Amino acid sequence: MNAYFPPTLLGPRPDQYAMRLTVGEHSARHIRRIVRSLLDEWELAPLTDAVELGVTELVANVVRHVPDRRCELLVLRLAAGVRVEVTDGCPQLLAQPAELSPEAENGRGLVLLDAVVDKWGVSSAPGGGKTVWFECRDAGDRGQ
Repeated sequence: MNAYFPPTLLGPRPDQYAMRLTVGEHSARHIRRIVRSLLDEWELAPLTDAVELGVTELVANVVRHVPDRRCELLVLRLAAGVRVEVTDGCPQLLAQPAELSPEAENGRGLVLLDAVVDKWGVSSAPGGGKTVWFECRDAGDRGQ
């Protein structure tokens, strides 16, 4: 069954949202608001918690590991969920720690991401950077 989404006052509802920005310590909070609004508009509100956590982790990685803190965020509506991509200009690919000390204050972001999203990955981006992405599927569409 295909859902009908009537156009908004500004025209047809977009199936994607992109922005380029320089992120700081508090950027994730503002980006979460935007993502929450998109998910509400796309009638994917049940995915909000997972997508917000994923966005927070990816933006935090840019803040911590990308010298100029510049990135591009892309949120794509999928047939059965949403895909989020964060691309930066730093060629260093993410490494998932093999073992964490219980006292470690950092290094759990990718473990958390893996626990709450349906799939995620990292790939080299054109121009020498990387794209970290994740997908969350609507619970009603899992297993199909």
